[in-house]
Amino acid sequence: MKIILSAFMLAVTMFAFATAPANANERYGKQKVVYHINYDGGEVDKKYRGALRNIQNHINAVGAENMEVKVVLHGNGVSLLKSAMTNQKLQGDVTSLKTQHVTFNVCNNTLKGRKIDYTKDLFEVFEDNIVPSGVAELSYLQQQGYTYIKP
Repeated sequence: MKIILSAFMLAVTMFAFATAPANANERYGKQKVVYHINYDGGEVDKKYRGALRNIQNHINAVGAENMEVKVVLHGNGVSLLKSAMTNQKLQGDVTSLKTQHVTFNVCNNTLKGRKIDYTKDLFEVFEDNIVPSGVAELSYLQQQGYTYIKP
């Protein structure tokens, strides 16, 4: 009887572990994600801050160590990094994401077309952050297995 009771308790314990909710790392696994921003930030950059908050929430759920995150900015989206030059909250959000290995890629077509000097006009943008075309970069990254998200 003791053996049967022990076997039953072992089976119940194993069932409990098997049906327990998975933690985020187990549930979501490794992810490659590209966030697409090509819109105006609106009043006090509210839309930009919301998009960056979505990215942070995503990282919080999956874990920075389990993610490759790229943000592709083109058209009006480049203004996110332009606004970050003076908007301290936006600047803090961008800096925080960069410390978690989020890469911000900027469209060269937009820079040329709008006569933007990334070294003077944009927050923390370097030559290796510039991509030839924002839309082509989005397609390229999706072909590389990145999930597309437009916050």
